[in-house]
Amino acid sequence: MPAAHQPAYDRVVPVDDSLRASAAHRLASSGAALLWRGDYVNARQMLGALARRIPDSPEIKGGSPADVFRRQRADRARRALLLNRLLVELDADHALSLRRAPDVRAACAAAYGPADGPSLVPLRELLGVLGAFQWQLRGVEVPALGARVHPHHGVFSPVRGEYVDLVDSAPLPRGCRTAFDLGTGTGVLAAVLARRGVARVVATDVNPRALACAEENVRRLGYGERVVVEGPALYPSRGRAGLVVCNPPWLPGTPSAGLELGVYDEGSGMLREFLAGLCKRLLPGGEGWLIMSDLAELLGLRTREELLGLFRAGGLSVVGRHDVRPRHRRARDRSDPLHAVRSAEVTSLWRLGIRV
Repeated sequence: MPAAHQPAYDRVVPVDDSLRASAAHRLASSGAALLWRGDYVNARQMLGALARRIPDSPEIKGGSPADVFRRQRADRARRALLLNRLLVELDADHALSLRRAPDVRAACAAAYGPADGPSLVPLRELLGVLGAFQWQLRGVEVPALGARVHPHHGVFSPVRGEYVDLVDSAPLPRGCRTAFDLGTGTGVLAAVLARRGVARVVATDVNPRALACAEENVRRLGYGERVVVEGPALYPSRGRAGLVVCNPPWLPGTPSAGLELGVYDEGSGMLREFLAGLCKRLLPGGEGWLIMSDLAELLGLRTREELLGLFRAGGLSVVGRHDVRPRHRRARDRSDPLHAVRSAEVTSLWRLGIRV
């Protein structure tokens, strides 16, 4: 991990396999960071034991969906803060020198870049890095492409396939030969558009990691000559298109971690920038496709009228809308305090045109 991104710890206590979970919980609860010097497998067991000792917040349920959502998110942040106090040390080459530890060097290099000296990293984070690297190696099956897309660390994975299916099935604007895919991420939607026959797709993103990821994926899928990856920016530097697609983060809010950038859009900034600039970037008869869940509306974080007002402010009208119900696991989790909201969620592809 680059030194500039390492968290600061007031007190770091070296610990090993002799430490009992109850003592580890007391130390972590007091604010101490625990630097693990024992066995790697035992470290993972300790992390699980710590998680089981963190009491559930009794105050999550009750109140409006927005209140429950905020308390639920705050509770997850509280748990993460404590669990992230169990640390391991990476050597100067990203190696993890613990007994029974796997070789983590390639995964860490993919996530953090070249090593520039020893560093401390939360074990919980390292496990996430290892899991993300396996996603990158194996890829995620995308039925609309008949192939796999390989997400990089820090780039939102297309595991919720319903939004991909919407882009794959909605009718293309007549004569559409050029499309922009704004906030391309892994490049999955750019590849779907190319596969559907769009002759030229410009894929953009503000995240340099996403640009590298998208470029690798479209080349691997055989669309490198038809998809141009450009950025970091939301809109391409110039030009207009018959179709402009944007799948912004669906919830207004401040992201607290890298992957949350794919979930939370602070101040609805990306949504607003897309809608405000769309008219100037559409060819005559072109359409803008906004892929957006109504979860924010169900949670009370944004109203439907606010969304429609952004359309009107951008000089846009609704040409059509295509809806799909979620298929993800959380929509079926009845133990979730927000189950009623999540099970009612609808993801929509809004087809927008220039208002006349």
